Amino acid sequence: MIPSRFAERIRQIHQQLCIPEDYAQGTPLVLHEEPHELVPTELDFYGRDQHLTPAALTAWQGMKAKAQTDSVEIFLISGFRSVDYQCQLIRRKLDAGQTISQILRVNAAPGYSEHHTGRAIDVGTKGCPALEEGFEHTPAFQWLQNHAGEFGFILSYPRDNICGISYEPWHWCYHPQQQPSPDS
Repeated sequence: MIPSRFAERIRQIHQQLCIPEDYAQGTPLVLHEEPHELVPTELDFYGRDQHLTPAALTAWQGMKAKAQTDSVEIFLISGFRSVDYQCQLIRRKLDAGQTISQILRVNAAPGYSEHHTGRAIDVGTKGCPALEEGFEHTPAFQWLQNHAGEFGFILSYPRDNICGISYEPWHWCYHPQQQPSPDS
């Protein structure tokens, strides 16, 4: 259950950013409270510190190691993103002249991004520009499609997804209940 104080904070942020009041009712995206525990990961592609929940980090490290044994290189582009960071990201885009409806096709509203959970990762590979659809044509993406589920990761925004978010072949979220049992 999301604390009412958190929900009120999100409502105020949405109001400041001119996000429609009915955003929550009009999206299948879920309101995500930030996790209580985050741990540092390796530095991301840009040399920035990143964090994930302990379970997501363990799954990411296992997946990355398995990919490497299969001669596929994947690396972290981003992990945990706070509500405040998401707010700043949207403000920068508004200041650059984008409309809120344009932004919300690419970015979830603050409070609704899977990155807030500490379980979402953006993944890249050498030879492919970061955060571009061309990632779907890489051996890394093919490997993720075939193996990410073994580690509990799911592609969150496939083409024509019900969330209305643009296709993001690089965005994967850890869902521990999705891992196959050792007996399967």
